[in-house]
Amino acid sequence: MSIEQSLLDRAGNQCELCGSASDLSPLLVTPHSQLTVDTGVVLCSTCKPQVEGSAELNANHWRCLNDSMWSQVPAVQVVAYRMLKRLAVETWAQDLLDVMYLDDDTRKWAETKTADEDREPTRDSNGAILQAGDSVTLIKDLDVKGANFTAKRGTMVRGISLSDNPEHIEGRVNGTRIVIISAYTKKA
Repeated sequence: MSIEQSLLDRAGNQCELCGSASDLSPLLVTPHSQLTVDTGVVLCSTCKPQVEGSAELNANHWRCLNDSMWSQVPAVQVVAYRMLKRLAVETWAQDLLDVMYLDDDTRKWAETKTADEDREPTRDSNGAILQAGDSVTLIKDLDVKGANFTAKRGTMVRGISLSDNPEHIEGRVNGTRIVIISAYTKKA
């Protein structure tokens, strides 16, 4: 039996966080590097992108953690804990965090930061956090080295990419992919 099938069997063919039975897929719980029955969870297409951070959090959807945080599966407990921490500005989420119990090993796993979480976020000139795919506007004229043109102030750069350096973003200007200092941009 495959790992994915074992996970689905354990989950009863439903999302281990919200209970949805549609569009299920496994997710490896970091910092582990290999998906196993002990290091993975089964999530629906609503939960998974929000857990991964590729979709905006819908706080009301996560009220389901009131039930799933009591799962006997450590990986599910870890994901529930991490989501509650991300939602801690909501009073109901903070209340759930206050009553949630994790054994020592599970708490250590839940509080382990990944390399992405340790990295400083990329910010624009106003301090707004930039994400991959955002659109930004240049706030000053920039000489583009090696391309013999100037990217003019007010130019919209759509669908940016982030780099390993939180001070740099990448985007297309005049059909050329360039590196831009994030402090010279404003989120659109």
